[in-house]
Amino acid sequence: MTTSAVQPSPHPAAGAARLLATGSHALFLVLLAIGTWRAVATGTAYPPLAVLVPVTLAVYAVGALRPVRRSGPWWLVLLTICWGGLLLVSTEFVWVAFSLWLLCVHVLGLRWALPYAVAVLAAVVAAQLTVGAHPAAVVGPAIGCVVAVGIGWGAQLLTREARERQQLVDRLVSTQAEMVELHDDLARTQREAGALTERTRLSRDIHDTLAQGFSSILLLSRAGAEQQDPARLRELLGQIEATAAENLAESRAVVRALTPAQLDVGLAASLGRLLARLEQETGLDTRLEVDGEVAVLSTTEEVALLRVAQSALANVRAHAAARTVAVTLTNAGDTVRLDVLDDGVGFDVAAWSAGRLAAGGGGYGLRAMRDRLRDLGGGLEVESVPGDGTALAAHLPLRGPQQGRTP
Repeated sequence: MTTSAVQPSPHPAAGAARLLATGSHALFLVLLAIGTWRAVATGTAYPPLAVLVPVTLAVYAVGALRPVRRSGPWWLVLLTICWGGLLLVSTEFVWVAFSLWLLCVHVLGLRWALPYAVAVLAAVVAAQLTVGAHPAAVVGPAIGCVVAVGIGWGAQLLTREARERQQLVDRLVSTQAEMVELHDDLARTQREAGALTERTRLSRDIHDTLAQGFSSILLLSRAGAEQQDPARLRELLGQIEATAAENLAESRAVVRALTPAQLDVGLAASLGRLLARLEQETGLDTRLEVDGEVAVLSTTEEVALLRVAQSALANVRAHAAARTVAVTLTNAGDTVRLDVLDDGVGFDVAAWSAGRLAAGGGGYGLRAMRDRLRDLGGGLEVESVPGDGTALAAHLPLRGPQQGRTP
């Protein structure tokens, strides 16, 4: 899965807020310049202007270049004092009040901006009345005050919206980064689970094929070491060679994750060959029964049943001390069954179920059989009584609608 970083698009609120801030700065400079020009034109004393105008510009620049924090109200008070000084020098500076009204909502908030705006309006009206009483001296500034405060409030709302949107985008980017990390963790976990499953499968295959083959070779070689008859010794050596060759083929199949070499001739024939070799090597009386109506199985199912048979017969050889062993492959309704029965010494099934056999080095093969069958939706049933043989029944569900004779 490919993920891309969030690319936030410019928001109209953020652009409008920046535009209003730039316009507010420009308006202050223009109104201050107009007031200064008109004051000089009307003959206002130059020395006070030469001091107050630069000081006012410097104070405004400090607030314009620095973000408004807790010191913002004090900065506005200082700027208002500078404006008041200019207003005392010349009433032409009443125009600057419009910029103060724009600023007050942003700096003080609407609650404190309203009384501040009224105070500035009172100062403007008082300055206007000193040069002549006229209704416009009150109505004009009042309208300007309402308009400026309204614009300032709108700008504050736009700024707040832009800030909230930026916070939302930041959270979205953070969440996306967490999702990407979670996706990577999930992919890594899935890879590890797949690797673990494959290792488990290979360990079962190795136990059911190579390990059992090596066990046969070991038993045959021990028998050969004690054999004095040259003919019997040659027979044992031939069996060792055949088992080693088969192990070699199985090892190649395991490495390449291919179908077991025995299944080249079909499941039923492979079971017959396993029993024939067991009888030849151990002298056991073996018997195979195959139901002619057994469903055609998939390769995976045939592999599972073959591995179960290999492991079960290896247990009979190594532990059962049996005289006879029988294998049956039958169709039982919607399942296929593989049964392995022997008349050997048996074992304690309860101890195996509780895991106590593992301490003595046994039990892994039975657990591997059970896990292999469970992976395919099947199961394993074991019945045994010490001294009275063992019955092992493996079953798998039939997944395909077609049935026929197992080759």
